[in-house]
Amino acid sequence: MSTANAFTRSTAQRELYGSGARLATRTRALHRAKTSGRPVADVIAELAAAHLPTASGTVVADIGCGRGTTSRALTERLRPRCLLAVDASVAMITDARARITGDAPIVYLQADFHRLPLAGAACDLVVAAFCLYHSRDPRSVVAELARVLRPGGLAALVTKSADSYQALDHLVAGAGLDPDALERPSLYSTAHSGNLPTLLPPSLRTVHLEHERHTFDFTDLGHVAAYLATTPKYELPPGLAGDPDAITSRLRARLPDGPVHAASTVTYLLARKEDTT
Repeated sequence: MSTANAFTRSTAQRELYGSGARLATRTRALHRAKTSGRPVADVIAELAAAHLPTASGTVVADIGCGRGTTSRALTERLRPRCLLAVDASVAMITDARARITGDAPIVYLQADFHRLPLAGAACDLVVAAFCLYHSRDPRSVVAELARVLRPGGLAALVTKSADSYQALDHLVAGAGLDPDALERPSLYSTAHSGNLPTLLPPSLRTVHLEHERHTFDFTDLGHVAAYLATTPKYELPPGLAGDPDAITSRLRARLPDGPVHAASTVTYLLARKEDTT
């Protein structure tokens, strides 16, 4: 069994982010199940506004922007001079461009977050939300974020706990869909709530750290299957991967149907770039 975090495998990244449809389905399934926890994009924007000396006239970079939810919240709350929406996936950039409307001054960049096409000290705020765990070496990514921050600038890093959605591991293993589900590495193993502060280079100083528990009540096994069909974590039998109807049928054949509860901790870390001059 592989010990690699499934999010770091190039094949999984192509499958998940080759189009916006799979991520949209995953997000809808989670949002429909969510019973507690604030909207993450709104929290990021409010925290940034509270810790930036001034929001107007700033250059903001949303690294790993995905479908643009956080980019949109940042433009609406901060009104920056320019927002850079950066993602490695062309499909994500295309979706973000379509979903963010209005006259917001946004530049869309396809780029690897290990090597950003930005000058040093170019940004007042860099945001990396739910993306650091896609790197095998997230420390190098955070160092790159620090490089493009001006002295006094702010980095906002957001991730999940390593045990997020662990109840679904038990369900998948118990149904026999993936007997090794409980032993597979967390999707968030490289950058999670427990190790996030240790990823900071010496030039970044933590100014805010908080953890918030998010809870989810999936209405039934069909609702769970809609989420399971989008995750690369499990090794499902042939014919099940990516097929929510087939997953639902197999789950219902082996488990009593009904609500399923799961949880995740979301961690917000804000760090300021030290002036070393």
